[in-house]
Amino acid sequence: MVQKQLSIELDPKIAPELFGKFDEHLRLIGEGLGLELSSRGNVLNVQGEEKTVAQALSVLETLRNRVAQGISLTPHDIRYALDLVREGKGREREWESATAEVIQVTARGKRIRPKTLGQKLYVEAIKNHNLTFGIGPAGTGKTYLAVAMAVAALQAKEVNRIVLTRPAVEAGEKLGFLPGDLQEKVDPYLRPLYDALFDLLGNELYGKFMERKIIEVAPLAYMRGRTLDDSFIILDEAQNTSSEQMKMFLTRMGFGSKVVVTGDVTQIDLPRGTRSGLVEVIEVLRDVDGIAVVHLSDKDVVRHELVQRIIRAYERYNHSGAAGADPGQGTGESSREQETGRL
Repeated sequence: MVQKQLSIELDPKIAPELFGKFDEHLRLIGEGLGLELSSRGNVLNVQGEEKTVAQALSVLETLRNRVAQGISLTPHDIRYALDLVREGKGREREWESATAEVIQVTARGKRIRPKTLGQKLYVEAIKNHNLTFGIGPAGTGKTYLAVAMAVAALQAKEVNRIVLTRPAVEAGEKLGFLPGDLQEKVDPYLRPLYDALFDLLGNELYGKFMERKIIEVAPLAYMRGRTLDDSFIILDEAQNTSSEQMKMFLTRMGFGSKVVVTGDVTQIDLPRGTRSGLVEVIEVLRDVDGIAVVHLSDKDVVRHELVQRIIRAYERYNHSGAAGADPGQGTGESSREQETGRL
């Protein structure tokens, strides 16, 4: 096998971010490709088999361009770039251009942009369709990106209000035992939506929009009988809707409105034997024009690396048939911790 050794001098303004703290990013690339990378000042040394050196240079070039765009690198970025290079289809270049667009800036000045090719596909689908389904595991950013797109549409005056809703499945039989009025009872189940809004808008703007009803966060039951014109409507955790609830929700859509439905079909908390409205609607609307369905995967998870491993382990378990349940139906098990903590 042909060995290759290179020394590359990099822009001293870019090198620290590219190399990572204590060369963490170089270590991840070296471990991922099976070669040696080290740095001295702003000089990078690469040594390994010719093929892996070429792959490392492709990864480093992609990451260097991201740093030049002002993007701070994370371990997820390194691992994702490695995965794309291993595919051998030049998709790392596609990722570089696809994630350059800033879709929103938070109240603290953080730039929100797609972090994976799947997320970019999801964002484009929302832009170009009146109804978009985003389906994928926890941690893929499907809810946060949808809320960011809604805030961007509101600020651009493309819509007049934002309506965020989700079913409160676990609260269904126990609302009477919880303190407060109905809104106070269901608020804990809506907390992830409030958190996303607060992060994007900041305290002052968030409070003003909520007070003026420009933004409404409500349980799904509140949607019945309404027609929502000129609105950006998001249904979160849609896997926990029944067939009737899903039909009711989708028929609330009025003129000038955009709807995004998000869910994870592997996390259905409905009573045992109840078919998920999300699973059913994907089949029902399969041939209807003007609707986008985007499936995000474990590759789009932007949380801790361990989350990806957990998701893959569960996928293997379910595919093996060990679980023994219909993936389109509820298990009869309540999961309050999952429901209130998942975005």
